[in-house]
Amino acid sequence: MPFQHSLQSSRFEFKYIIDEQCAANMQDFLRSYLELDEFADPVQGNSYRISSLYLDDSDMSLYRQTVVGEKNRFKLRIRFYDDSPAGPAFLEIKRRVTDVILKQRARVTREAVLHLLRGEAPDPSWLMGNNGDGRSERALLDFCGLADSLGATGIAYVSYRREAHVSPNSNSIRVTFDRQLLGSSYEQGTALSLPTQGAGPEVGNGDRVILEMKFTDRFPEWMRELVHTFNLRRTSVPKYVHCVDAMGIQSGRSPATETSSAGNAPFS
Repeated sequence: MPFQHSLQSSRFEFKYIIDEQCAANMQDFLRSYLELDEFADPVQGNSYRISSLYLDDSDMSLYRQTVVGEKNRFKLRIRFYDDSPAGPAFLEIKRRVTDVILKQRARVTREAVLHLLRGEAPDPSWLMGNNGDGRSERALLDFCGLADSLGATGIAYVSYRREAHVSPNSNSIRVTFDRQLLGSSYEQGTALSLPTQGAGPEVGNGDRVILEMKFTDRFPEWMRELVHTFNLRRTSVPKYVHCVDAMGIQSGRSPATETSSAGNAPFS
C-alpha cells in the first residue's frame, strides 16, 4: 500500500522563483529522492488545481502583517479542490513563528462554510471525517474564534496549479512547483466557487514558477546540492499579497478603479 501523505502541523518552508527551463531541468535530480504525490494528474501535467478563499478584516490586517514582514503572523483561508457541493473544504490557520510554519486544519462541509461566512457560531456537526483525536474540532474552534475576533470575512480567492514531489515513506520532505497563480474576487454571502482563467488577473510573468522546499527537521544535504547546482536564491512569495495587489483591493475591501501594475509584474 502506498504511503498516504498528510498535512504537517509544523515545518520549514524555503521559497524560490525559477523559470520553466529550470523546473524542467530539476526533474531528473528530484527523481533520485522523491516521487509524485498521490494527487498528481497526468492529464494536467502531473499537477492539480488548488484554490483558497482568504479571510481578512476591513483594515486588511492579515495582508498588512505580511507586507511589513512581521515575524509572528497568521493567515486564515478556506481551501478546496473542486466545484462539487458535496466535496469537502478545509479551514486552515497558517502561522509563521519566526522561521517555523505551523498549521491547523479542519475538514468541513460546503454548507458549514456558508454558515461560517455568515458569522454563525461553530458546531462540531460541520466537521467531515473527524478522526476523533480532537485536533479537527480544536482547529474549527480556533479558526472561527480568530475570524470572529477580527471580524474577518471572505476577501479574495487565490488559485494555482501545483506539481508536488514527496518523500516516498514519510511526510518529512515535500518539493512543489506552483504555476498559473490567479487572483479572483469573492462576492460576500456566496458559496465557494472555483476560480477560472479570466475571472481575475493572472499574477506575474507566465514563465515564472514558484518553487517551495518543505522539510520538518534539518535542511537535507541533497537540497543544499540542488540549491547550489541551480544557483537558487531564497525569496518571499506571499500568494495572497500578490493577488490582492494585482486586483487592487484596498482597506474596506473595495477594488481600486485601476488594477495595480503588480498584476503584470514578476514575483518579488
